[in-house]
Amino acid sequence: MKKIAYIELDTHAELANNFFELTKDSGEISVDFYFSDKIYKLLKLEGDNVFLTDYSELLEVLKKKNYDLIIIGTVHRHFNFYKAIVNKYKTAILVHNLNFTKASRWELFKSIFKKDQQYRLKLFLKEGLLESSKVYQRAKNLLGIDELMSKQNHLKFLPIYFNQFTSENSEKDLIRIVIPGAVSQSRRDYYSFFKKLKNFKDVNLNYEIIFLGKASGEEFERLNQISNDIPQYINIQYFEEKLKQEKFDEWMRKSDILYCPIQTETEFFSVKEIYRKTKISGNIGDAIKYGKLAIFPTTYPSDLEFIIEEKKDLQSQFSEVKNLTFDFSDYSKETISKKLNSLIENL
Repeated sequence: MKKIAYIELDTHAELANNFFELTKDSGEISVDFYFSDKIYKLLKLEGDNVFLTDYSELLEVLKKKNYDLIIIGTVHRHFNFYKAIVNKYKTAILVHNLNFTKASRWELFKSIFKKDQQYRLKLFLKEGLLESSKVYQRAKNLLGIDELMSKQNHLKFLPIYFNQFTSENSEKDLIRIVIPGAVSQSRRDYYSFFKKLKNFKDVNLNYEIIFLGKASGEEFERLNQISNDIPQYINIQYFEEKLKQEKFDEWMRKSDILYCPIQTETEFFSVKEIYRKTKISGNIGDAIKYGKLAIFPTTYPSDLEFIIEEKKDLQSQFSEVKNLTFDFSDYSKETISKKLNSLIENL
């Protein structure tokens, strides 16, 4: 039986949770999970193979083990620590920002002075920021969570998303549209959507639009304003605080459509990333998890059948998509688990 260590100390708790669920009943691989306090409290996973740890002690722990493979869920800080791991052990790293993995030392040095200077200076002085590309270069395998993007960029595809919820029955005269993710204009183009809403017409349908993520700052003010300007047949809901997972699940299950106005570009450490080319949207995983069709902009091309390209007449498209169905059986836990086990066996 292959012995694996899965490390997530920073950000992507959802992927770590999926990996736990997909491998917990495997007869082919045995996985130990190492989580930081933040991730541990967030996931609340229990078991003899789940360990609370931190950067200061994990290297010593790994020395005493004999893992066949170490999988690192996020390498966005503590680069000296991860460099020590990839230099000593057979390692696979999940890639979330492809251009960042290739950024030169000069690009990274310049990024210190562009934004979040105090935080980035700490990473430069104490955590080996300029070593980040070497961490990725020296890893045995780089993993991508989108199949087409992985093929295009010579990454190993990691099947990690699976369908976990069945849809609830929708109401006849209501279209419930959920926009998942923190309400930030830097990642999604909310402002163009606000303009489109003002052009909606009364067609004897009610629209409930839920911005399913924390809204603050200018975005929060705009939501306040637009809520007072739109017609009565459009109801907007938004939240000042991050939702608890149970509430998030409830809204997602009740949705008719996911609307995902992804920006064409974003940046990570001031390094430009292009959605669908060097970065995947987590909304892909949302669509699979909750079994929902999702509307994406034309700038986010996808070969996935449940991702639908946005049309000019968005109001009519909402009605069309509500009446469509998609069979997510190919994304069942059993199917994805087999694919994941097969990948791990060959790494």
